[in-house]
Amino acid sequence: MSARTLFLCFVFFRFLAAEAQIKPNAAISQQLTHPKLVVGIVVDQMRWDYLYRYYDRYRQGGFRRLLREGYSCENTMITHLPSYTAVGHSTIFTGSVPSISGITGNDWIEQLSGKHVYCTEDSTVNSVGNESEDGKMSPRNLLVSTITDELRIATNYQSKVVGVSLKDRASILPAGHTANAAYWLDDESGHFITSSYYMKELPAWVNVFNQKNEIERLIKDGWNTIYPIGTYIESDSDRESYEGKFKGEDASVFPHDMARIYQTSKGSFRQTPFGNTLTMEFAENVVENDRLGKGAATDFLTINCASTDYVGHFFGPNSVETEDTYLRLDKDLEHFFKFLDNQVGKGQYTVFLTADHGVAHNIGYMQKHQLPADYIVYKPMVDSLNQILEKEFGVSKLILSASNAQLNYDRKKIDGQHLDFDAIKKISVDFLRRQPGVQYAVDMDRIGESAIPEPLRTMIINGYNFKRSGAVQIIPYPGWFEGYGKTGTTHGNWNPYDTHIPLVFMGWGISHGISERVVHMTDIAPTLAALLHIQMPNGCIGEPIRELFSVH
Repeated sequence: MSARTLFLCFVFFRFLAAEAQIKPNAAISQQLTHPKLVVGIVVDQMRWDYLYRYYDRYRQGGFRRLLREGYSCENTMITHLPSYTAVGHSTIFTGSVPSISGITGNDWIEQLSGKHVYCTEDSTVNSVGNESEDGKMSPRNLLVSTITDELRIATNYQSKVVGVSLKDRASILPAGHTANAAYWLDDESGHFITSSYYMKELPAWVNVFNQKNEIERLIKDGWNTIYPIGTYIESDSDRESYEGKFKGEDASVFPHDMARIYQTSKGSFRQTPFGNTLTMEFAENVVENDRLGKGAATDFLTINCASTDYVGHFFGPNSVETEDTYLRLDKDLEHFFKFLDNQVGKGQYTVFLTADHGVAHNIGYMQKHQLPADYIVYKPMVDSLNQILEKEFGVSKLILSASNAQLNYDRKKIDGQHLDFDAIKKISVDFLRRQPGVQYAVDMDRIGESAIPEPLRTMIINGYNFKRSGAVQIIPYPGWFEGYGKTGTTHGNWNPYDTHIPLVFMGWGISHGISERVVHMTDIAPTLAALLHIQMPNGCIGEPIRELFSVH
């Protein structure tokens, strides 16, 4: 073959390759569509197994509809520590981890100053909707963008973004830096409030909603089981000593006289399933009054159902109260999905449901069933360790506290006295390893030298931020957690009961299906970015879950 023929063949194939690249892209640009609304529902403290534990009792239009019509990622795992609310919400909506996002806990100690910081506190803003400190909140402590921020940027701020929760942090962090609004509940007034970060005054419709006193309506008949109590066979007996009880109650049993209890303890409302009902009702008002899903660009609503967390902490995952809370939430979800079908249009919106973390069984429950478990309390360890360090270095109280299962040192004192920080940490690690309930203790500067298996090693690293995390990380034995009483339970550790979460997508752009492949909480944001054809958040380390997409 001549050189001229070879050249012509080369030109011809280059032309075909160019055509192959141009034509599909041109077709995409002509056909590109988007959902009218994305709704992200984060059920606080929902273990993955709750999808199936109560499945036979769920209604057709709630959790069952999600599984029947949507795509379920059955092995979705958290890849960071600690597994707390603020960390989970920030990870879901940023695709990042605490090391990068800066949200290392619900609160933390600034390591260079020793200052205690709440994750969304902001002294530069004011409450809107009340006169308390509860509204002095914003997302400014979050160091990265969210998928909601990226949507706003991508649409030149035509998209509307609103966050809703009983909790400030679970409303603010998902909605991001550029949100139109974020609302959370003020316990004392029973009203939804916000901060001056978002607006100068509440919208008129929010004031109207607040004046309805929905809490009183929801609790006026107390809290009894939605079905006959004898049918709650997935739960422990109703009377157990390791379950919490409301103020004034003789025992933790149904029915709970919430109208009376609420009068002396406003925060008790959160510990009922009616907190989720109130949240979903308010979310429907957001959609309707802010006309979400009615504009030219995709809107985004973030919803946190927080009462599942409060009920879980108070009563535990095996209580009748927890089962009843999920059966009632299922009913709320069914109502909400029907509302979206009518308001936005079935198939015109995308919804995903996940959790910020799971939860451990009550210690009493585990011990009752001969499972290894016990409480670990860090303060006595810190006190003893401070005494040892004082004898060694001649300086008192070198450790400020143990929070988020980490030791926070007084860096000013250590630097000012020119003490050997590596030696201090080594003594600390050697001491902690010998304590009951401690499986690992690791100097974060030397984690590469520590005999810690995967995925735990990576989870520890992902959770560590030099300026916001303690220098020594403590890992309890499975079944052990920090406790301050003998009732209820908590979360925060690396174990699957705390880190295996549900993840189900449904609606526009989503195939029906199920996958047992391991995916991560960090994959949610890039999946949404791929669905919406926008840039992923700027601290994102996850990957899109490709198999759940349908063709649009």
